[in-house]
Amino acid sequence: MQKTLKDIAELVGGELIGDPGIKISGVAGIKEAEEGDITFLANPKYAPLINTTKASAIIADSEARSDSKPIIRSKNPSLAFEKVISLFTAEEQLKPPVAVHKSAVIGKNVALGKDISIGAYAVIEDEVSLGDNSVVYPGVFIGQKTKIGKNALIYPNVSIRERVAIGDNVIIHSGAVIGSDGFGFIAVEGKHRKIPQRGTVEIGDDVEIGSNVTIDRARFAKTVIGRGTKIDNLVHIAHNVIVGENTLIIAQAGISGSTVIGNNVIIAGQAGLVGHIKIGDGAVLAAQAVVTNSVPANTIVSGYPARKHENALKVDACVQNLPRLYEEIKELKAKIAELQNKKNG
Repeated sequence: MQKTLKDIAELVGGELIGDPGIKISGVAGIKEAEEGDITFLANPKYAPLINTTKASAIIADSEARSDSKPIIRSKNPSLAFEKVISLFTAEEQLKPPVAVHKSAVIGKNVALGKDISIGAYAVIEDEVSLGDNSVVYPGVFIGQKTKIGKNALIYPNVSIRERVAIGDNVIIHSGAVIGSDGFGFIAVEGKHRKIPQRGTVEIGDDVEIGSNVTIDRARFAKTVIGRGTKIDNLVHIAHNVIVGENTLIIAQAGISGSTVIGNNVIIAGQAGLVGHIKIGDGAVLAAQAVVTNSVPANTIVSGYPARKHENALKVDACVQNLPRLYEEIKELKAKIAELQNKKNG
């Protein structure tokens, strides 16, 4: 496939500076691009590469300049580039056939929508419903009475337990486990007795769940993942957690039970949250933050334990000065001892 820069500028609604007739045949990162590729610049730290990249053209923000390369200016270069990627990869995307593989196990009273694809050795238990245009890859397990909406994309070896509710346009990557038992035990005569987990999990529309994510079912009621939320790989969400809409949860984060997370929150990599706290709308929990208390809306916290980011930076600065302060205190103690000896002598 080839497209002219004029075609691409019209697709993304950008302003073209340069030859509109240049032919583009591929897309690539600014460092890897070759002649015939179009690339993009969204991070200012890569600005020096504008004039050295081998790409034939660049998508950049409305302030970008280049002496040697055509530029398509866009208010949102990342979104514009995503549209271009979709244009060039549409023909490359491999879609499984619309069919139920003969080795798939389909239970009783299963409701399958139109244009469904179910791969080899998938297991779909009794009374499951699966919406139109959904794809279930090989090795997926879907438990009894689970309901999945339209346009689901469920990659190999996902396990979805019984009575889970999943909305439309949900993507679940390989190895994820949805609806596993919450971690609940009570000590009885020196032994840990399991507390039954009778609740469920509810996942809203347009959610994406990364590889090897685990989302526990509630003890009662439900664990909830709100519409539009995106969850990175290797995240654990415990029982009875409520996650709001359009929240981002980054790799290796862990959220303890009964925590309530608002809308448009960012939980960065390896952040850990204790149970029974609330995270307000728009809050940002920095990487490796250990969050032991509730966080107000639109607040950035970091550190261990997590505190307002500006305070955490001050604490960190003090910690960095500890070796110097230690040496100064040693010197002061020596001088004090010397003065005391003179006084006593």
